[in-house]
Amino acid sequence: MNLIVAVDENWAIGKGGDQLIYISTDLKHFKELTTGHPVILGRKTLATFPGGRPLKNRRNLILSATAGYEVEGAEVFPDVDSLLSAAPQDAFVIGGESVYRALLDRCDTAYVTKIHAAFPADRYFPDLDAHPDWALWEEGAPLEEKGVVFHYATYKRK
Repeated sequence: MNLIVAVDENWAIGKGGDQLIYISTDLKHFKELTTGHPVILGRKTLATFPGGRPLKNRRNLILSATAGYEVEGAEVFPDVDSLLSAAPQDAFVIGGESVYRALLDRCDTAYVTKIHAAFPADRYFPDLDAHPDWALWEEGAPLEEKGVVFHYATYKRK
């Protein structure tokens, strides 16, 4: 499986139930990479999408232990094992924090948008630069949008 995440320089990913910042170029990049592939996400991440609706042109696999939780246009799984039995290898894990942590060991490739700034945060992604099981594979040139500098980095499991 793959994962895709946007992190600040402290590997923060969110605050107060939302992303740290919205960068339209990065949202387009996310769409290009994930369209046509299943996406795996948690209930709280789904709530941050427009209208709280599943993403179009993707099979949405929701991991939620909330009893009776159902979403039109998505499949809901109560635990990691049941989710993994249904998730194909080309799936993208897209958040949030607890879903990333639960599935990081099942992923082989991580597509990381590194934002060159630090934000107040309460949700974090594991630092892949310091993680013994991951190595930086490819790194893009810095990009800028509305004064925010970022770049894309791809990590592979060792």
